[in-house]
Amino acid sequence: MIEKIANVSSLSMPSGLDEIGSTSSKSMFGAQPTTPGQSTGMDFGSVMSQMANDTVNSLKGAEAMSFKAIQGKANTREVVDAVLEAQQSLQTAMALRDKIVSAYLEVTKMQI
Repeated sequence: MIEKIANVSSLSMPSGLDEIGSTSSKSMFGAQPTTPGQSTGMDFGSVMSQMANDTVNSLKGAEAMSFKAIQGKANTREVVDAVLEAQQSLQTAMALRDKIVSAYLEVTKMQI
């Protein structure tokens, strides 16, 4: 790969450049190179989806626990724990969203 990068010039495109990012390329040992996401079977979209679902479930759990407290079926400590857990999940999700939006804006500002 380093040889292919060294061949790149500002005026011409080398003939083998399209093989750099292809999934059919082999490593020096002949094995198929994998990314950490490929080795675990998870991709970015599925991780984000699972995190969003966990946050929503945490918020629903806190809401259900507060309804139980109103009905007299749960004590105050359980409600506070559930609400604080939901608050932490929501703050984490919002911070992650802000970082993703910031990264997207940085990418859009890049000159090609």
